[in-house]
Amino acid sequence: MNFYIVIPAHNEAEYIEKTLLSLACQTLLPKQLVVVDDHSTDATAKVVSAFAEKHQFIKLIKTRSTDKHLPGSKVINAFYKGFETLDDDYDIICKFDADLIFPENYLEKVAQIFKANPKCGMAGGLLFIEKNGKWIYENIANKDHLRGPIKAYRKACFESIGGLKASIGWDTADVLLAKFHNWNVIISKQLEVMHLKPTGLNYDSSARFKQGETLYKLRYGYILTFITALKISLSRKKITLLFDYLKGYREAIRNQEQHLVTNEEGKFIRNLRWKGIKKKIF
Repeated sequence: MNFYIVIPAHNEAEYIEKTLLSLACQTLLPKQLVVVDDHSTDATAKVVSAFAEKHQFIKLIKTRSTDKHLPGSKVINAFYKGFETLDDDYDIICKFDADLIFPENYLEKVAQIFKANPKCGMAGGLLFIEKNGKWIYENIANKDHLRGPIKAYRKACFESIGGLKASIGWDTADVLLAKFHNWNVIISKQLEVMHLKPTGLNYDSSARFKQGETLYKLRYGYILTFITALKISLSRKKITLLFDYLKGYREAIRNQEQHLVTNEEGKFIRNLRWKGIKKKIF
């Protein structure tokens, strides 16, 4: 299978060498790998250029957006700067982060998942972070959710969901839209990826309200938003998250933010979430 990879990068000189080294040593090499240097002020471009000189499948392009690091549009806009330079001869398109270390058989194992499951639209592993000298699961999402840093899409699935949304919530919207279009999302718990920089480390302080905005854009409705926010605040033992989510949700209503999904897709998403809640209760 032809794997194409796009890696958006902003000031990742400290980490991206390890990421590219792990991808250059894969048992199944990608056909093309594009790193998009998005307004970096460190040595990111220099590190990537050194790899590009050694490996024909790696290339660097540069773009210039804002210096502000908020989740959502910045990373997806950078992704598309790279995606637009690729041809159409891919089977799997990957959006990876620049602060990861992949096991050497990662792409091979992901390819096996896709080959064995024709209805698999998205696949990947799990993210682990270092804490007190040990690598532990980055417990900010259920293990059945394919995380944003390690997205791999079958071409037909990527096209059916309309690509990636340049907005906060893109990495939840893609999973839900894949399911809406009858694709399966498969996570291999045996594929452990080292996440060198914990999620949210560089987010602007205003990003704490963004998750509530995400739930509005996905048409969760107020009750599901409240339940989701309460669950997350309790799991992280931080009750202020509940109020941050609800404030973000109300702000999105007041600002009439554009939804990421249609009314029909929103109804499907709400039904899916209620089924999940009822399954856990009963």
